[in-house]
Amino acid sequence: MTWDIRMRTNMFRRLPVEQATGRLYGGRHRLRVVYRTRDLVVLGLGVMIGSGIFKIAGEQAAGTAGPAVLVSFLIAGFVCLLAALAYAELSSIIPVAGSAYSFSYVAFGEVWAWVVGWALLMELLLAASVLARVWSLYATQTLHDFGVAVPPWLGDLIGQEKGPDLFALGILLLLVLMLATGSRLGLRTLWFMVMAKVVVIGLVIVVGLKYFEPGNLTPLVPPAEPAPEGGRTVLDALLGAFGGGTPHAFGVWGILAAAPAIAFAYIGFDLIATASEETGDAPRKVPRGIITALVSAVVLYSAVAVAFVGMVGMDGLARLDQGGLLLATAFDAAGSGTMAKIVDIGAVLALTTVTLVLLISLTRVIFSMSRDGLLPRPLAGMSRYRVPSRATLLAGGAAIVMSQTVDVLTLEQLVVIGTLFAFLFVAAAVPTLRRARPDLHRPFRVPAAHLTAMVTMAAIGWLMLNLNVRTWAYFIVWMLVGLLLYLVYGRRKSELKLLLDEPPADRPVLDAPPPGPPPPGGLPPGVEPVAGAPLSAPPPRPPVPAPESPYPTGRYAMRRPDAPRPRDPQQTSPDLRLDEEWEEPPHPGGRHRR
Repeated sequence: MTWDIRMRTNMFRRLPVEQATGRLYGGRHRLRVVYRTRDLVVLGLGVMIGSGIFKIAGEQAAGTAGPAVLVSFLIAGFVCLLAALAYAELSSIIPVAGSAYSFSYVAFGEVWAWVVGWALLMELLLAASVLARVWSLYATQTLHDFGVAVPPWLGDLIGQEKGPDLFALGILLLLVLMLATGSRLGLRTLWFMVMAKVVVIGLVIVVGLKYFEPGNLTPLVPPAEPAPEGGRTVLDALLGAFGGGTPHAFGVWGILAAAPAIAFAYIGFDLIATASEETGDAPRKVPRGIITALVSAVVLYSAVAVAFVGMVGMDGLARLDQGGLLLATAFDAAGSGTMAKIVDIGAVLALTTVTLVLLISLTRVIFSMSRDGLLPRPLAGMSRYRVPSRATLLAGGAAIVMSQTVDVLTLEQLVVIGTLFAFLFVAAAVPTLRRARPDLHRPFRVPAAHLTAMVTMAAIGWLMLNLNVRTWAYFIVWMLVGLLLYLVYGRRKSELKLLLDEPPADRPVLDAPPPGPPPPGGLPPGVEPVAGAPLSAPPPRPPVPAPESPYPTGRYAMRRPDAPRPRDPQQTSPDLRLDEEWEEPPHPGGRHRR
């Protein structure tokens, strides 16, 4: 019984909201304020609008959903919008750097917070590594399209899908050094690159619509057919176990199967919440930034998908080279080589901003978990640039090692499952905190919170079931390793456990009753009588007379019109007189008439 109580105390203790918002940690580990609402929108667009906007529509249309990929974009956008509402409310209550990790710490307890934080670490670390590799591939393709000669010795070290790659190494090193020396430089760079890629996307939509053919959108839902090997999802396995079904591409199942992959493109609105601690008036600005960025991304993705599929059609998609950037290949096939080169530049810029924001968010999650003691505390140290440089260097170093040693391009779906897993906890945290802490001020409130939370969790669960069985197996192994690490290190080193289990000496113990007054004729507790001294009560102290007030009837009491106003004895300067009129000095800027 004692062991069970200790386990519950150590592992399921919840972080109070008042401590999560900064009172627990003081000023040494506080991040400086650098973001405004428009900066948050740019931050979200910087991570959501990546290479996927130039590629994912063609990939999912060609192999999974057909022209109905437009419906898949809307389904994924709707599910992400439901999750965004939950992030918006929780960010307005708990505006701190940990995002879903901190929300879970407050709503569910320490062990669940660790589980969510561990999933976020996997998602962000793997995403940064994957996108650095993809950046290398597209940068190499851009050099080739512009006719830039690459020496043979360098050609084997750039644009590689696995193994050492100089371009992937270089972009990660550059971004990590930029972030470790101050986020203002990173923010200016982010603004420039996001605006540039939005211009490129605008050109893609306008030029693509010039080649638009309505017949390319028919049939909107192609007939279902067996899915290729390796595409078996958990849902397919469940249906096969109970009904003997086989996985299918296209048809209705294809539309639903494409939605989780498209949700990968929308991932990023949740990362805006990691910037809450660096945002002025975060309870109001962060919810606005999250929803505005997500809606903008859904509109842009859907517009590009309409232009792309309407320009190429299913027959054209079958003839395109699936190994390159599909949108650039489509413009080449349509006879617009200049537009293909612009798409190449836009893709490189887009991937740069995505990798930059992912590293920022990964750093903030490490910083928050270290500040709570679940990771080593020194990682929460601040540099002279007022940024967590140690966490930044650790995050960047891990991303570099992973990108150079692991075949990360085969693990993209792990990013999706890590994100959707965090979405589940965030959606469940909204009604949980509504019940547990109804007194909290909520600048943003989810409409019909309990119903919205149930719909959100059901939709997210459906998307997770449409992920590959292999992805689920890898995810379970990762989470088991993380739980073991928590039991070995985090549970013992938790800052909240140390603070609450071992209170400082100057903090009163709330469970102990206050000492009562000494009995009549007795001594105070803890004082021993002197031998031979009578046990009598000490003589009462004479009352201390209150100082005579210069205001006999009170400072704000009513007085007769003919009575003089009392003068404060401390007021000796003629400029501070309250009972007489005085003339305004003749020089400009003087006092006004009272």
